[in-house]
Amino acid sequence: MARLGEHHYALTTTWTGNRGSGTSGYRDYARDTTISVAGKPEMLASADKPFRGDPARWNPEDMLLAALSECHLLSYLHACVTAGVVVTSYLDEATGIMREDGTGGGAFSEVVLRPRVTVSDVSMIDAARHAHDQAHEWCFIANSVNFPVRHEANIAVAP
Repeated sequence: MARLGEHHYALTTTWTGNRGSGTSGYRDYARDTTISVAGKPEMLASADKPFRGDPARWNPEDMLLAALSECHLLSYLHACVTAGVVVTSYLDEATGIMREDGTGGGAFSEVVLRPRVTVSDVSMIDAARHAHDQAHEWCFIANSVNFPVRHEANIAVAP
C-alpha cells in the first residue's frame, strides 16, 4: 500500500529487436523496444542513432529531455494559476548535452529549457517570470536528476 504522498508508476518495456539470432553479435540485433503503460498508446523506442538505434523511434535521451520539459511546463502552469497569471501559449525548445566518458558510459551534463510564454496582460510579466523559479522548485523530474536544469524564458504579451 502506498503511503500518503507516495506515487507508484509501472510500465512494460519489451525488446522487439531480435533479428533471428538474438544477441549473437553486437551488430546482429536491433535496439528496438516497445514501451507500454496500461490504458495508453504504445511508444516505439530504440537507442539513439550513434548507438546503432533507429532514429525514427524515441530514445532514452529524448524521453529524459521530454520529461524535464513537460514537468517544467506543467509545474509552470500551476505556478501561474497560483500567481494569477493567465498564460495563453507556451512552447519550449529544450536542449540537453550528454557526454560519453570513454568507457562505454556517460551522463547528461546539463539541460536548458527555453520556454516562450505568452501572457494575457503586460501587468503579469514579472509574476510570469518568477513562476519559472517556482516551477523549477516544484518539478519532480528536475529534482530527481544530478545535473543542472536551467531555463531561459522569453515572455511576451498577447496582442
